[in-house]
Amino acid sequence: MKRLVVVSNRVADPRKPAAGGLAVALGDSLNATGGLWFGWSGNVIEGGKPGEGELHVHQAGSVKLATVDLSAEDHEGYYLGYSNGVLWPVFHYRLDLARFDAGHISAYRRVNQLFARQLMTLLKSDDIIWVHDYHLIPLASELRDLGCKNRIGFFLHIPLPPQQLLAAIPQHEWLMRALFAYDLVGFQSEADLLNLTRYVEAEAGAEDLGGHRFRAFNRTVRAGAFPIGIDVDEFAALTHAKEASDTYERMKEEYSRRQLLLGVERLDYSKGLPQRLRAFASLLKKYPENLRSATLIQIASPSREDMGTYTALLQELESLSGAINGNFGELDWMPIRYIHRNVARKRLPGLYRVARVALVTPLRDGMNLVAKEFIAAQDPADPGVLVLSRFAGAAEQLKEALLVNPYDSDGMADTIQRALQMPREERQSRHQKLLRNIREQDVHWWRETFLQALSEAGAN
Repeated sequence: MKRLVVVSNRVADPRKPAAGGLAVALGDSLNATGGLWFGWSGNVIEGGKPGEGELHVHQAGSVKLATVDLSAEDHEGYYLGYSNGVLWPVFHYRLDLARFDAGHISAYRRVNQLFARQLMTLLKSDDIIWVHDYHLIPLASELRDLGCKNRIGFFLHIPLPPQQLLAAIPQHEWLMRALFAYDLVGFQSEADLLNLTRYVEAEAGAEDLGGHRFRAFNRTVRAGAFPIGIDVDEFAALTHAKEASDTYERMKEEYSRRQLLLGVERLDYSKGLPQRLRAFASLLKKYPENLRSATLIQIASPSREDMGTYTALLQELESLSGAINGNFGELDWMPIRYIHRNVARKRLPGLYRVARVALVTPLRDGMNLVAKEFIAAQDPADPGVLVLSRFAGAAEQLKEALLVNPYDSDGMADTIQRALQMPREERQSRHQKLLRNIREQDVHWWRETFLQALSEAGAN
């Protein structure tokens, strides 16, 4: 069995239960093949030389973990500047928030070159390499320049925007040309795949060979949609574990006279949080029967708060939640419970299960696994209702959710009201279909389908 080499911006020990979704997804294959997981160590070295970083290698069971330090200048340009100051906003359709600094793209390429040099010292000739996410788009190109002949796949976890938005990125031709150094490029949705097709044909003059195979720059790349899932059985088991059960029982007792709505996100402008709060205020105004009854618990975990756009968002959310509570609240009822801190993952399934409605309403999202976790956590006999943005990648799969336009506050309020009043029989029917879907295309299906497609991708 060929060794799997995973490359991502951050690395996690797959033996640890809190390692995150990627570790859950890839842990089996990494363990089975004695795999290697490579990425940034998380260390920022003040005074370090740009383009250089110490390599650290240690064993985690059968998996080898290899990480590289970054200089402060490289971290500023590669991570904060280009990855999260250019690619993240543009790929989430927010050109107005992008910071196009010429020095940032230099740092982005310099760090990818550093990673390629360090990774080459660890590779075997028959390794299968799987690169993840927007931080590392040019990594295969840098590896090819160093003589790497291995099969290399890439998966983009965030959306790919339309041609016109991609073309607004300075040196976008170089960035997208780098994708042709991969054998397989994977996306979350068919919409992302369509955006790639239109870009490479219009901007790169690529030849469509059929079967989502494109020829340009003397390379052939295959592309596909591989919607990521969750481990449904693992998450369902968490729902019945002590921490989640205790949370469920406590919340059920505390809110026995209320209808709970729930939102769980990182604090990020792509998640549509201000729009969601305004829609909830519209619900209370248009449908006053929800006064003293409906309560929205909104968890917004801290995220990249050293960037100005996030500080402004935090202030806006605090102002909105305070205003709504002030305008509608009573002595014994506050409509919004806004929580700006991390909530233990083991407690989340209990919150999902007690909620009558989950609001998953991003302005743009690659997939959004909260939607799938909510489905997995429900009581099939009395399930809650998923209200889902049509602009989340998950909307292509989860058609039995109530789909909304997060920019339309009144329309979203009407849909939330429908969710709160939905009869049990309809809720059960929708939930059964949603659960079947996330079981059929779970995280293991995602991994196996992508790796199988990579193994079949034609030689360039």
